[in-house]
Amino acid sequence: MSQSVTTNIKIETHPFPPVLPPHATVMMMGTFPPKSEKRCMEFHYPNFQNDMWRIYGLVFFNDAQYFQVKGEKRFDAERIKTFLYERGIASCPTVIKAVREQDNASDKFLKIIETVDLKAVLEKMPNCRWLFTTGGKATEVLFSLVPQRLKEPKTNEYIDFPFAGRELKLYRLPSTSRAYPLRLEKKAEAYRQFFYLAGLLG
Repeated sequence: MSQSVTTNIKIETHPFPPVLPPHATVMMMGTFPPKSEKRCMEFHYPNFQNDMWRIYGLVFFNDAQYFQVKGEKRFDAERIKTFLYERGIASCPTVIKAVREQDNASDKFLKIIETVDLKAVLEKMPNCRWLFTTGGKATEVLFSLVPQRLKEPKTNEYIDFPFAGRELKLYRLPSTSRAYPLRLEKKAEAYRQFFYLAGLLG
C-alpha cells in the first residue's frame, strides 16, 4: 500500500519594499531577509548580527554604531532610510518570492520563485549606473535578468554591461554576514573603496 506524502511549501514574499531615491546613482542588491524572529527591525538587512549598517556607519561617519539605537540591540530603520535618500543610494532585492528549503536565511537553501523586474526598477532612477551585490546568490540572480552572458566579477572588482538602454557597472563586494571570514574593518575598507569609485565619497 503506497502512502502519499504532502509537503507544505511556503512561498514567502520579500517583506520590505525597495528603497528607490529618484536621484540614486548606486543600488545595492541582496536576496532575502531572515525570518521575522531574527530581525531587529523591519527594514533591509535586519539581522543585528549582520554588519551591513555597521559598515555604512564606519564608511560614512567613522562610527560603527552610528545607525544603532543607543543602548539597544537594533538599528534605526528611519535613520537609515533618511540617509539612503540623502546620499542617493537605493536598496532593492533581486528576489521577490522564494521558498526557504531549510527554514532559515541561508542563500544556499533559498529556492527562488520570482525575481525583481530590474527594468521597471531602473526606470524610476534615471541616473543609476552602479549596481553592487554582496553575495554569490544575488550576483547569480542578477545575471539571470540580463540577456547576454556575463563573466562574474571577483570580490572587489566590477564589470561593465549594457541593460535596457543604459550602460551599467556591477561591483561585487564582500558579504556583510558574520559567517564571511573577514574582519569588520577590512570589509568597511572594501566598501569605502567602492563608494569612492562610485563618486559618493570625496
